Amino acid sequence: MRQGEGFRSPLDLLVHLLRDQADVLVQIVRETGINVDQIEDQLLSQRLQDNRADLGAMRRGLVRLQRLLAPEPGALFRLLNRPPAWMRDADLQELRESTEEFSLVLNDLAALVERIKLLQEEIAAKLDEQTNRTLFTLTLVTVLALPINIVAGFFGMNVGGIPLADHPHGFWVLVALVAAFTVLAGRWAFRKERR
Repeated sequence: MRQGEGFRSPLDLLVHLLRDQADVLVQIVRETGINVDQIEDQLLSQRLQDNRADLGAMRRGLVRLQRLLAPEPGALFRLLNRPPAWMRDADLQELRESTEEFSLVLNDLAALVERIKLLQEEIAAKLDEQTNRTLFTLTLVTVLALPINIVAGFFGMNVGGIPLADHPHGFWVLVALVAAFTVLAGRWAFRKERR
């Protein structure tokens, strides 16, 4: 109105404002969609970065917009179902079209929120998988080191009666036993990994 633009009726002003609001929302959805595409490309190329915080911020912003703007089309459609007598047919048709456009933009926003949610779940699953692999590696190292630690513990005791202490090949017998236990533990661990 400050720019001198004229409006035929208050309803024409409402249609104009609704279209402007839809244009701003389309721009927000496009920019967010581009950011989500970039994060999805990084995820697919296995270059996981700290994108969970970015996705969370985008999702929160979009959900706030969705909550704020979702009631508008419903209220306008109720108005269009029972229009007041003073509304002209041309204005009603323009309001119907702008309301439908706005409703479509809100649907796109909801679809983008769902897409972000799926990406967050995918990133969480990949991080869980990495954590599980790391824990398995640590468990495997622990299992493989167990026999040598047990034997070292026995020989570290300062008590009499250490087995094979007087045997000429006692050291090599114990090395063979530790190696055999380590091989058995390794086979057991790798068999569990294959399952």
